Amino acid sequence: MDETYIKVKKVWTYLYRAVDSEGNTLEFLLSPTRDAEAAKRFFSKALHATTDSTLQTLPSKERVALADPITMPVPRVINVDKNAAYPKAIAELKASGILPESVELTLASNT
Repeated sequence: MDETYIKVKKVWTYLYRAVDSEGNTLEFLLSPTRDAEAAKRFFSKALHATTDSTLQTLPSKERVALADPITMPVPRVINVDKNAAYPKAIAELKASGILPESVELTLASNT
């Protein structure tokens, strides 16, 4: 997970990005705030996008067969900076069953 502060139409906005292990952007979200609600919204969107992109690469017959969300890929590890909003958002997503308990959250140093 990557996040930065950018100007969009003369307004400063947070850009959240989900990035895979090869550096490819999987999903992004623009948000006026950097808090637990924005992080939760972003993680939910990124998880949904990963599921959708996996389905889009399959033939249509197989897409129907994979309607069970348990078979969809989820990240093993989510790497974030030390912003306190991320652990809170991840904990809420795990508590609600959106994110499996097995997903590990790694706090990286800000360099």
